[in-house]
Amino acid sequence: MRIGLLTEGGYPYVSGDAGLWCDRLVRGLGQHEFDIYALSRTQRQEDEGWIPLPQQVSRVRTAPLWAADDDGAVHGRRARRRFADCYGELAGVVCAAPDADPHALADRFGSALYGLAELARDEGGLPGALRSETAVRTLERACRTAGAPRTAREARVLELLTVAAHLERALRPLSLDWYEDDSLGSADLCHATTGGPAALAGLLAGHFCEVPLLVTEYGVQLRSHYLAAGPGTAAPAVRALLAAFHRLLAAETYRRAAIITPGNTHARRWQERCGAARVRIRTVHPGMEASRFAEVGESPDRADPGTLVWVGRVDPAKDLVSLLHAFAEVRRAEPGARLRIVGAATGPEAREYLRHCEVLAAQLFPDEADGAHAIGENPVSFEEIGGPEAPTLADAYAAGAVVVLSSVVEGFPVTLVEAMLCGRATVSTDVGAVVEAVGGTGLVVPPRNPRALAEACLTLLRDPERRARLGAAARARALELFTVEQNIAAFQSIYLEIVSRCPVRRVITGKSGEPLPFAVPAEAHVPGRWTGPTARVAARGGPGWATGAPVRATRSAAEAAR
Repeated sequence: MRIGLLTEGGYPYVSGDAGLWCDRLVRGLGQHEFDIYALSRTQRQEDEGWIPLPQQVSRVRTAPLWAADDDGAVHGRRARRRFADCYGELAGVVCAAPDADPHALADRFGSALYGLAELARDEGGLPGALRSETAVRTLERACRTAGAPRTAREARVLELLTVAAHLERALRPLSLDWYEDDSLGSADLCHATTGGPAALAGLLAGHFCEVPLLVTEYGVQLRSHYLAAGPGTAAPAVRALLAAFHRLLAAETYRRAAIITPGNTHARRWQERCGAARVRIRTVHPGMEASRFAEVGESPDRADPGTLVWVGRVDPAKDLVSLLHAFAEVRRAEPGARLRIVGAATGPEAREYLRHCEVLAAQLFPDEADGAHAIGENPVSFEEIGGPEAPTLADAYAAGAVVVLSSVVEGFPVTLVEAMLCGRATVSTDVGAVVEAVGGTGLVVPPRNPRALAEACLTLLRDPERRARLGAAARARALELFTVEQNIAAFQSIYLEIVSRCPVRRVITGKSGEPLPFAVPAEAHVPGRWTGPTARVAARGGPGWATGAPVRATRSAAEAAR
């Protein structure tokens, strides 16, 4: 198969999101070809370059989300009218009344979105039009219509300019030249590694070339937008309008995708709430590299029986303040207990939070020396991976008898699964997908409850047999559900499932230029339920792939032979 892998702000760039996961997927499925279509978020990300790519990556095409290339095209009167109509419909749906029919809104949003995409294809792009005064005035008229939400009607010009600028950025994939027969049109399927702009590119490939779309979300894009656009970050009108747009885009993505693969049940609930059909959802847990934790997992006796360990990225959402207060109660009950906080702070907010935690630890636990001539030592230590006491991530987990997670917000708890692979008993807060990951192999307490956290930690510190039993069960669970091998096998099966249902629209040729025998499965030519015709195809009275001339592949002879 040829897979069009769609990424945003990550693979194949050195820095970004989901790079490691995508690289493992591509390397693990060496029998397929991958064309990577990457959207970058910053100039710095592009300057840092790419990671080394395996030979199954045929090509990489990139486009920036941080800057729009205006080709200087001047639209004629008819094109301007088409833009005003499509953008006006899009703005009207974004500003629709809260009690409007969701199915009607979805149809209108899709019609407007694909209308803009067709206009961009015909006229060479829309960057200038989306930034024009026409776009702002169209958005203003939609906000002032009867039935629009109150927050939209109260939007001022500056707020409308902010919304229009955000919509222009989110709709930049409309103007890309990726949707031709020699680009995404030559793929057997598109795999979007996140929602949002990356999935939008997959929607357009499906619209123009009927390439099926697989959407994977380990962190739901819509949820991330809601968290980033909390109170105080922008004016209410801006937050309301952008939330409506992203909600509509997510619903359209879930409606058009052949299969949706959330990384956990928490993400799955979000997707179902946004309109994803249950029959098209397959939960695929993230895959961890188990071998790097094998030595620690098979040697549980390395742990210090009185030490608690926290590992992760220092951030206010991790709620280290509650952890420190919980440890104060643990320390009163077990004076010999220690807490090791292993993690780095990136960004000014995180560094300020780390300093606050260090000051709090010094106040809660004054350094106490054993004698008059000894140096006092604080029972709480703040460390980073690579230091003398924790040279590797596995060593950090190995240092403690119990691994603690105290977050108030969490997606899929990667650090918790790593601790499970190390055979450690865990105490964690009930947020995100924690319960799904832990199962019955660890203790789970409510978030922001230091007393409950302390009682759970004391329970395990005082019961070494239970610790060992839970640690062994946790390692067995992690090896069964959360390994790289499990992840790759799941996607291989899903790829085959999608392609078996979708007709092949191109002819694969050999060195002589003649079609290769058996390159197109026979069932692709037989109408039936496995071909899954869309409503649009059914309305024409038959499958479109049976009425038009096949699209000839653009692969070279060497590629076809391989």
